[in-house]
Formats: sequence, C-alpha cells, structure tokens
Amino acid sequence: MAGMTAAEIEAFLVKAFPGVDIPRVRTADGKTAQLAIEFHPTHLRPGGTISGPTMMALADTAMYALVLSAIGEVPLAVTTNLSINFLRRPKAEDLIADATMLKLGRTLAVGEVALRSASSTDVCAHAVVTYSLPP
Repeated sequence: MAGMTAAEIEAFLVKAFPGVDIPRVRTADGKTAQLAIEFHPTHLRPGGTISGPTMMALADTAMYALVLSAIGEVPLAVTTNLSINFLRRPKAEDLIADATMLKLGRTLAVGEVALRSASSTDVCAHAVVTYSLPP
C-alpha cells in the first residue's frame, strides 16, 4: 500500500478530527516525519509552560502521521502505547515534533518522537510510541 504525503495526511487529519487543533504536517516520508503545533495560550499550564497533554497529543499525532506516510490511509491504526519523558521546560512558543520509525511490522509500528521548542534544538520531551495496525 502506498504511503500518504504530508499534505494528504494533514487534509485527512482535519477531516477525521473536526474541531481539533491539528498540527501542521511539515514532512512525512515513511521513515521520518516533522509536525509543528502553533502556540496558543490554551496550551499553557500553571507556571507558563506548555502542558503535558499538549505535548503528548503532538507526539501521538506525529507518530500517527508517520504511520500514515508509511502505509497509507488506514484510519483504524491506533495507539497501543505511548511513553513520554519530560526532559526540560519548553518555551511558550510553537512546538516541533520530529518522529522516526524504529520498526514497521505487519501488526505493529514503533517509533520515537523528539519534541522541542521552535527556537531551540534542545529536546524538551522524548516519547516512544507503538501503533497497532489493522489486518
């Protein structure tokens, strides 16, 4: 099955998740993907930093985009595990996710996602995400 392009993935996400703040899919080639979420004050938690749920959602979406770029439009691919380590406080600005496929099998896809503030190269969170692929 042919994978989806970044533009196709973004259009699919907008259609599949109406009303949700969809990140911009910058690149996606089946091996890596980069997504960015535009900063909004609702992403902040007390203390003025980007909230954990915002970062987890971006990591999960980045992995989903990576999976779709590898196997095509498979809406029923679902997260089976997401483990995240928060490493440093992200700035109150756009957040970037760089996803890398570690293993793409017949039933599971495993990848890692590094999150960083747009103005920094320092990783603020690291996630390992597993997706179950339907038969």
